[in-house]
Amino acid sequence: METKPWLKSYPPGVPHEVDTAQYTSLIDLLEESFKKNAKAPVSVCMEEWMSYGQLDDQSAAIGAWLQAQGLAPGARVALMMPNVPQFMVCMAAILRAGYTCVNVNPLYTARELEHQLKDSGAEAILILENFATTLEEVIAHTRIRHVVLASFGDLLGFWYGQWMTFAVRHLAKMVPAFRLPLQGPQGSIQVTSFKQALAKGHTTTLKRAPANHDSVAFLQYTGGTTGLSKGAVLTHGNIIAAILQAESWFTPALHKINHIREANTIAALPLYHIFALTLSLLTLRWGAHMTLIPNPRDIPKFVEVLKKRPFHMLPAVNTLFNALLQNPQFRNLDFSQLMVSQAGGMAASEGTAKHWLAVTGCPMIEGWGMSETCAIGTNNPVTNRTFSGYIGLPLPGIDIAIKDDDGRSLPLGESGEICIKGPNVMVGYYNQPDENAKAFTADGYMRTGDVGIMNAEGYTKIVDRKKDMIIVSGFNVFPNELENVISLCPGVVECAAVGVPDAKSGEAIKVFIIKDDPTLTEEQVAAYCHDNLTGYKRPKYIEFRDELPKTNVGKILRRELRAKT
Repeated sequence: METKPWLKSYPPGVPHEVDTAQYTSLIDLLEESFKKNAKAPVSVCMEEWMSYGQLDDQSAAIGAWLQAQGLAPGARVALMMPNVPQFMVCMAAILRAGYTCVNVNPLYTARELEHQLKDSGAEAILILENFATTLEEVIAHTRIRHVVLASFGDLLGFWYGQWMTFAVRHLAKMVPAFRLPLQGPQGSIQVTSFKQALAKGHTTTLKRAPANHDSVAFLQYTGGTTGLSKGAVLTHGNIIAAILQAESWFTPALHKINHIREANTIAALPLYHIFALTLSLLTLRWGAHMTLIPNPRDIPKFVEVLKKRPFHMLPAVNTLFNALLQNPQFRNLDFSQLMVSQAGGMAASEGTAKHWLAVTGCPMIEGWGMSETCAIGTNNPVTNRTFSGYIGLPLPGIDIAIKDDDGRSLPLGESGEICIKGPNVMVGYYNQPDENAKAFTADGYMRTGDVGIMNAEGYTKIVDRKKDMIIVSGFNVFPNELENVISLCPGVVECAAVGVPDAKSGEAIKVFIIKDDPTLTEEQVAAYCHDNLTGYKRPKYIEFRDELPKTNVGKILRRELRAKT
């Protein structure tokens, strides 16, 4: 294969490499931004603003409190919160104190939470009280010795914050009753409120942690859709690289802004997820600010927030773009300042992309990455105006190779597994030597499990994930292709394709569809497929649904659809 054919397709001004040596650790990057932008806003949540100076002060206090608990350097500290101001404070605190941040999905079941806490060996957890009832079920089986309980309104101002906490607890009844045990396998368990930890931390001083590029910053657990989730070990060096790679790629789209500090990034995707996490850290690097959306599922309220001020970057998954487009009020917003609509986390569909461009005037830019790569991998140029169906070009400093099952690189234009190498790629899975042996090729590339093709210009197209491939009478059928085509059928909002057992062909294709046209029939969809798909790719079964099962990030769970068929 031609050496790095993608470099010739880079937009003007985008470097081929990034200089990660400018920071010795992620702590340096954060503290530089805190000091440089002390008076500037870093976030707004429910119209309560936080400045970089406040984030600096509060994260130092929580970090000092954590250090005072006697945790050893590098100890794992879990963080289980939605997009509220406390998340950024606690994340920065954990890193600045010299610990490893273990991001936890707040909507985990007790089984999922227990697995992650036990697997990571977390000794402390910072958690929003709304989810404490889940922790109560499992804490006795974990190594957790310290619990910091945050309330919803802790950082939303004195009077408004008290009102919001009261409303969440007693009016909305979003805090189920809980009683955390005072004894665990390691002895007594200390439970401290977020405000108490903040106050006590202010009476002591944060000790500078001796972190470097090789220090572990995050254990970022994979989605777990193929079984028990695994912790991707992401170092300070990995995260620094990802931030700088993203910065070099997105900067050309933000030329309309007088100063990058004016940029408003919409943080609707959960910050505990790697996609939103990396972009939030990029926002900190820029000295810009984020609009925090605690509950993006409430689309009408989400749209009300978008009305309040200009927004410049909107990262989302295809399903969230779709949900916004279905809201009549969304279509009336002012999109004149929207410069980046970044799609990731799952395959973007051409139908959604065309609709988004028509409504907003801002093209959806599709990219691809994984928890294991700090969400960074490939991206289409932000200067593109049309949807291509490709996941784009490798970002600066990244190598992509298309390999066969034996690890041999294939020529351009041939289909194989997408493998990636770069400074943003994890060092491995936490305590998983067998998985690590399977995850990397002999020449140091990480296997992604995605099947793709690279063209002569260096653009890669994902054909699908290996495990989702449907085999119909010996022909390989990739669900992504079907979903992309069917999403363009008039009246179809969203769809998912799976393989189901079939006596004649081994597997047959079943498509699940959400429609916004009540008159749309199975026969009409079948006719559309007949016109647009070759015989073996046409679905044998079509089922209309009101909703599709999804992860909390918005990925459609084909596995669940297969299990219920």
